Amino acid sequence: MRVVKVVLSLLFLAILASNIRLVSHWSESRGVYDDICYLRQAHLFQRFGWHGLDTSLARETDGYLAGKLRSIDFPNWNEPTRAPCHTQTADGSKWVMTPPPGTGFVLALFPEGFQVVPLHVVANLIVAGFALYGLWRAREAVSLTLAAVFGALSIIFMINPTKASYSMAPTMVVCALAGLFTARLFVGESRRLLMVAAVGILLGLSASFRIANVVLSAGYFLFFGLSFLIWRTRETFAQGLTLGIAFLVGLLPVFAANLVNSGNPLVSAYGGQDTAARSLDTAVLLAYLRDTQFLLIVVACVGTALLWRFASHASVRPLTLLVAANLALNLAFFATHPIFTQYYVIPVLMLSLWTLLFAAVLTRGPARGLAKADGPRPPEMLSRIPH
Repeated sequence: MRVVKVVLSLLFLAILASNIRLVSHWSESRGVYDDICYLRQAHLFQRFGWHGLDTSLARETDGYLAGKLRSIDFPNWNEPTRAPCHTQTADGSKWVMTPPPGTGFVLALFPEGFQVVPLHVVANLIVAGFALYGLWRAREAVSLTLAAVFGALSIIFMINPTKASYSMAPTMVVCALAGLFTARLFVGESRRLLMVAAVGILLGLSASFRIANVVLSAGYFLFFGLSFLIWRTRETFAQGLTLGIAFLVGLLPVFAANLVNSGNPLVSAYGGQDTAARSLDTAVLLAYLRDTQFLLIVVACVGTALLWRFASHASVRPLTLLVAANLALNLAFFATHPIFTQYYVIPVLMLSLWTLLFAAVLTRGPARGLAKADGPRPPEMLSRIPH
């Protein structure tokens, strides 16, 4: 098995090298409107430090935004109020950007003019590291196969669909890390509250890159909320409370940006179609059915069902319930969203697949205290893990 892992590791590294070669030729002026806003947020952070959270067009005194818009032949490049992804606040006092500050912050870590390439290179390296970790932790043929297939795909996905938005690169990293911590939360992890807190912070932090990422937490809150309502133990209460507080801590950058730009930490600058909700849209559903995302949806659902059916560890089954709930809630949200893109459901799919993969490779041997996989489960299964 060691020889197989070495060969697969070389394959992962070859895909990674190919990705880096492709990324190294990417341009920061590819004509995508959202790119300009992320780069402007990074420019503001580099220019004003943490005061860069204030994205008011009144601070546009150096012509940065106009220059960027002109470089992509934007028709109204010299009219700041016509700039894409900017909106007027409710009181009409100023114009601000709509995206959250996280993507701009990570771009600001790199020198201006050379930000996108290093961001994606670093993200590729981190995701490849998670893929290699999963591969080398696998102990059985089935888990090794899962680690090989998903590990290779996860690195490939760092080009397409990740390239569609600058916000996707850091999101993919957070999903991998949150998937690992979620698996450790259920499989052989004694520091349970610490893992709950880590997952909560990561889920909250993910919203700093894409506001829609806040939906990634839906299944977690449903799971821990029902656990407390059903069992009403001190442990389930502590876990739910820890998750909620940690999630709010992770959301602090978003709250701060909202406060500075909108005057209210709970009011986002987003509006219109971005926050619209309605019934199922046939056009949107058909678009997903024809897209690669649909295949990944099927894989995630089948993987969840198989892990439930063949779980060899008592704590894996509640984990699959959490993953299933999160998938259902996120898919329902985007199925009713009036806009379709090639990457909207990718975050929840990657979070789910990383969680399932790490659960499979971290599980060892049969569940203790259970004679049959299909036998009755103790009520504590939703909140307690045997150690």
